[in-house]
Amino acid sequence: MSRTLEHWDVEDDSFWESTGKKIANVNLWISIPNLLCAFSVWLYWGMLAKFIQALHFADTSLFDFTFMHEGQPYVGDYYRALLFTLPAVAGLAGATLRIPNSFMIAICGGRNVKFMTTLLLIIPAMGAGLALQDPTTPFWVFIVLAAISGVGGGAFASSMSNISFFFPKRMQGLSLGLNAGLGNLGVSVMQFLLPWAITRSIFGELGGDPYEIVKDGVAKQIWVQNAGLVWVPILAFFLVLAFFLMNNLPQHKCGATPMAVAKYLWLTLLGYVGATVGIILLIVPWGGFPVLLKIFVILVIAVLVTLAAMRFLTPRETKENLLGQFSIFRNKHNWIMTWLYTMTFGSFIGYANAFPKLLDDVFGVIRVDANGQALAEAITNPAAPVTANYIWLGAGVGALIRPVGGWLSDKLGGARVTHWDTLAMIAATIGAGYFVSLASQSAQPEQYFFPFLILFIVLFATTGIGNGSTFRMIPIIFPKEQAGPVLGWTSAIAAYGAFLIPKIFATQIKAGTPQYALYGFAGYYASCLVVNWWFYARKGAEVPC
Repeated sequence: MSRTLEHWDVEDDSFWESTGKKIANVNLWISIPNLLCAFSVWLYWGMLAKFIQALHFADTSLFDFTFMHEGQPYVGDYYRALLFTLPAVAGLAGATLRIPNSFMIAICGGRNVKFMTTLLLIIPAMGAGLALQDPTTPFWVFIVLAAISGVGGGAFASSMSNISFFFPKRMQGLSLGLNAGLGNLGVSVMQFLLPWAITRSIFGELGGDPYEIVKDGVAKQIWVQNAGLVWVPILAFFLVLAFFLMNNLPQHKCGATPMAVAKYLWLTLLGYVGATVGIILLIVPWGGFPVLLKIFVILVIAVLVTLAAMRFLTPRETKENLLGQFSIFRNKHNWIMTWLYTMTFGSFIGYANAFPKLLDDVFGVIRVDANGQALAEAITNPAAPVTANYIWLGAGVGALIRPVGGWLSDKLGGARVTHWDTLAMIAATIGAGYFVSLASQSAQPEQYFFPFLILFIVLFATTGIGNGSTFRMIPIIFPKEQAGPVLGWTSAIAAYGAFLIPKIFATQIKAGTPQYALYGFAGYYASCLVVNWWFYARKGAEVPC
């Protein structure tokens, strides 16, 4: 069978039952593991930063970075803040690449985009595995690799847009919820797998030598490079499945595979134009410019540069297709749903990216003495919880519960589910911030770990339910030809949460007030509660859904 179908009409019940359902399910169940791997490689930088930080503080000669610091090594909280740069760069690149990916399916075809994305992800996986074998690897190398892994972040927009075309409207909530939820599960799978993988010589001599560190008088061997290498064979397997079993749809006019691949690579390159500008602005000093404001300015510039590149640097045929899809920017509901979806998915992906290091930075150090007086420099907490046992729980719950959000919205309405879910998000965020505040002011921060963990798992769960409910609203609010691009665009902007949240936590940790970040997020969620109620949830709303 040709990889490009000749006919596709899933709203025709007879076609759906006789032909469409089987093809749609095959594409969905191959899309899911490919997207899971994309999330894993994109967001493993939060884990890699955690591993690098642990090795460095066990032996300061390892990964002793001096990047843009006049040749001087970073120490204490300044080193911890520096390492947040890696997940932030990956988040910035992945979010920016979602912009071209939002429009890519109609230009390149779903099957073509999926196998090319998986192929490109092998580069940062192999690159990280090699770079981590050398403790003198410059920090800029890790920045470049984190940026390349942004391909995995971009994949979400194209994947969701693609699956939306395969299923009828009545099944959009469940199908999109499964693709997104099980795809998002890649974050939890990665966070569970990597602590196990780095303690074993999986690849023998090909994997390089281990690091040896001594903790509590016991020597341990760590193959931190396995955190990258372990994904290479997995990606290769799912690459083959995507190439031989997925389909392009006839309405997308993607052309022959070589031409579609060329268009994919060009659009990806344009995405990297905006991402590169943003990354450069992120790492260069801005003098006395307010740090938090700088983060948002960088986001806006990266988006505008990427859109301009797509508008003016694409071939005529591609440009005409893009301009047709750009009509979503004239619809105010595109911007409203972008605001709402950023609350849910932006929070999920941002917290998932920052969570591994956040646990160590809040509960793994002591910042005050027994009398509550601030120490000159934070010290390691000897009673710190083993965070590797817990870091995967939050993202796992958030990912697995996402289909439930879609299913509930199919039954009750997306706006209603979003309304009550947002209330729970606000409460959980304020509660988590409260326990972070207590831990930061305690000589025994570990006593507040489990209350914080429970609230944060609840917070992850609410982001997952909200992911499903807000995405379910989009196919109801927008016509079919706009729903796909809107799904992609909203997910692109929301993905900047993977950049914003680690950077915001980094600034607040350096200032000694990480709880302020959470209180600020709760304020933003309150604005979303009002917006959703006014436009979609209240009686007499403009677009009840």
